[in-house]
Amino acid sequence: MENLAVIDLGSNSVRMTINRISNDGSYETVTEEKEYVRLSENMGVKKILQPEAIERTISALKGFKAIYSKLNHLKIVAVATAAVRQATNQKQFLKRVKNDIGISLNVISGTREAYLDYVGVSETLPATNAVILDTGGASAEIVLVQNGKVSNLISIPIGSVTLSSKFDLADEISPAEVFKAMIFVNKIFQSVWWLRNGLNLPIIGLGGSNRTLAKINRRFNNLLDTNDIHGYQLRDDSINQTFERFIGMNLVERKKVPGINKERADIIVGGLIPVILLMNYLDSDRIMFSKSGLREGILSERLHEIIQENIKEQEKQQS
Repeated sequence: MENLAVIDLGSNSVRMTINRISNDGSYETVTEEKEYVRLSENMGVKKILQPEAIERTISALKGFKAIYSKLNHLKIVAVATAAVRQATNQKQFLKRVKNDIGISLNVISGTREAYLDYVGVSETLPATNAVILDTGGASAEIVLVQNGKVSNLISIPIGSVTLSSKFDLADEISPAEVFKAMIFVNKIFQSVWWLRNGLNLPIIGLGGSNRTLAKINRRFNNLLDTNDIHGYQLRDDSINQTFERFIGMNLVERKKVPGINKERADIIVGGLIPVILLMNYLDSDRIMFSKSGLREGILSERLHEIIQENIKEQEKQQS
């Protein structure tokens, strides 16, 4: 038996999922934790992690440690993504985490993050031909899946926090700034040569902003379980209407929208721009939402390792 704690330190939030894995490879989820830390906040053009953001992150990780340190047979896999990946003071931050928390954060590449998203999604949703979009706080990962295999993947440095900050989309929203943001993102999409190969394919959305979009629409349609978004689908017109509502609101008004976390209200407009534009760019008429992504991808890889270890052990005993 193994308790696998997967920690995912993103640009906006840090999450932890603990799964208890049996020797036969079956598993059950013990706990899921999330804290908003805004690690990428005010990094600026010099890409420096700020002291306040670092302290919020350390505090959250200490809270996680208080949970997983009580468990036996513990294995920790801790990864950091865009904010730490881009940070010029990355080494100092990683040393601080090691000294204060006692874990080694593995800073994964954008392409590795995108691939883990694919693994997590493909285990639980039909993704034979689709475009996966994971919109995070400081990056967006896009995966083109054709005939059940990864055809192309990329990580681009745009996200809910970075776009909201760069184009002042947190409170009262200027039409000019929205226009600038959309032109900026659209040019990035146009630079990805293989992206048009996903023309007319459905999009599978994950990441905080995309999942919030699903929760808002489930609440609006009076569906009982707002959080039950895995496999939930929306048409493009519903998404466009939601975006139109948001850009006409200020921060106080967005915080009152049912289904949105108040901690995300100031970055939701920036967070929705990538999916709005990608659906338009690919002429895709629907999106399916996934609760599975990077952490589930890591879990899947660990389950595969355990199965292989068991096979080798059985072969050794038989020889």
